[in-house]
Amino acid sequence: MKIIHTADLHLGQIIYQNYDRSDEHHWFFRQLEQWCREEQPDALLVSGDVFDIQQPSATVKKAFTDYFVRLHQTCPQMAIVITAGNHDSASRIQAEQAIWQLANVHIIGVPPAYNCLESPDVWQHQYIIRLKSGYIVALPYMTNERRQVIQSILDKVSDDNTIGLPVVMMAHQAVTGVDVSGHDFEIGKLKTQDAGSFGRGFDYLALGHIHKPQTLGHQDDCMSASVEYRSPVVRYSGSALHVSCDENYPHTVSLVEIECHNGKVGIRQLRIDELRHFYTLPSDGTSFNSADEAVESLKQFVNEGERGYIRFRFDHTANLPSNFSQMVYDALQPYGDEWRYNPKILWTGTDEAGQQEKEELVFEVAELQQMTDPMQFVERTWDQYPGLDLDDVRLAFDEVKAEMQKTMKLK
Repeated sequence: MKIIHTADLHLGQIIYQNYDRSDEHHWFFRQLEQWCREEQPDALLVSGDVFDIQQPSATVKKAFTDYFVRLHQTCPQMAIVITAGNHDSASRIQAEQAIWQLANVHIIGVPPAYNCLESPDVWQHQYIIRLKSGYIVALPYMTNERRQVIQSILDKVSDDNTIGLPVVMMAHQAVTGVDVSGHDFEIGKLKTQDAGSFGRGFDYLALGHIHKPQTLGHQDDCMSASVEYRSPVVRYSGSALHVSCDENYPHTVSLVEIECHNGKVGIRQLRIDELRHFYTLPSDGTSFNSADEAVESLKQFVNEGERGYIRFRFDHTANLPSNFSQMVYDALQPYGDEWRYNPKILWTGTDEAGQQEKEELVFEVAELQQMTDPMQFVERTWDQYPGLDLDDVRLAFDEVKAEMQKTMKLK
């Protein structure tokens, strides 16, 4: 069984509140299309976060349609399996499931119900795609661990798999032991689940959610061009594009070949050629001490390069003028969208009190949309407001919530 595994497309992403990335996605899909044409895989798997926000625009939805119709036309016999991630709306992404199946595209957005184990034993087949070469268990993002539910699906596959075909499972979760380099959350605060919670019976677990390509338990060779392991293998393909300047590692698509159930799993990494790269200035690892020094260095750098995203590293003693960002935008203006500015400055050194200088807080649109509880925003910005009592704020929000619930009952 041969599959191409990718994830975290984040179609429609507006990065740094200003820059549309549609041309970067177009560049990526040209490469993906070529790989599908050359490799002729049995299936293309997209393990969640298809879109960057839950309600993408009509333009972004059209791009999604155009990309996957073209992939189907390029490789008609290839099954395409797409699952929802935490950035996607589960119901919206599944709404067109029936029409997409006509193009051999299987979209799974809604996870199994909490009480599904009490239902007649047929619901499992909604998450199983049977190919001539093997089985795909397509699980979308789930907010909590569902070990028994997952095992129930794998047991159904086992009952049917009498000739030992490979079994691939898809999921969009953070697994214990993952390297979260490039993400803005700390590993101690990230909710993870053990790989054992995904049950027994798969040969390859095609994960999404974490953007760094890696194979769990094999971190030393996770960036090797070609490796082979015994099943089961648990792997993140990584995201299609660099989603931030901190993702300073290559991004790839995983080409996976599985000889048989419980057999060998071969993985080749197909290196993605990014349309725009991410750079931090100064490029020698030092820090700027003034705005003028940074802008002059920027002008020289962009004249010598092609295109990309730029951010700056400043010593904490640097006194930047209030219009510094405008100075940068003015310097980049002649290049149109080819060079782009990340306003999240990296500060180095310590202040007079001996404390590390804090980064400027910048939130992405999608990140704010994911904050369903206002306390999440307050907690993230707490250190910007000395003397703020979080317990008082929580109590105030609880009182407001209680009043709203009373009002809804009266209606």
